[in-house]
Amino acid sequence: MSYSGGRILLSSQREGQVSRFRAWVMLAVPLAAILFQVYVPLFFQFLGFLEMPLLVVVYFALMRRSQISGLLIGAVVGLAQDSLSKNPLGMFGITKTLVGYFAASVGVRLDVDHTLMRLVLSFFFFVFHQTFYWVMERALLGHQPAFEMRRWLLLGLLNALVGISLFHFLDRLRETA
Repeated sequence: MSYSGGRILLSSQREGQVSRFRAWVMLAVPLAAILFQVYVPLFFQFLGFLEMPLLVVVYFALMRRSQISGLLIGAVVGLAQDSLSKNPLGMFGITKTLVGYFAASVGVRLDVDHTLMRLVLSFFFFVFHQTFYWVMERALLGHQPAFEMRRWLLLGLLNALVGISLFHFLDRLRETA
């Protein structure tokens, strides 16, 4: 491992390259994740803990390695999720936009093709998402939601484990250079 220009480099050939996806993948995967988030918990309540749109935003932002792309995918997915949920419009849009930006920023600096790195980042961004959503709910909506850090840590771990499998599947949809 060597350090060059403030970036942690590893000796993989894919490292540092911006991943490319076909247009249908960039449309179908976020749409499927949003529909999963909205409809699957209605029939299978035990899957209500999964935050599939967040995992998709994290994956595409990490792999595209562009803050602008991260912002856009986060905003589009978040606003689409807001429009299909009972939440006020913009809450998920703002949080997922920030997650997309920060995930892309991390993707620029680190090699994110390793499973352990993806696990840690999925966990971190889930907890960040939940914490920031809690802050916005208090500040913008005037609600007094409970601060449930233990629950968020557990759900973050579960989402990160699901995210590893999802990321492995989505890796197969990347275009080869």
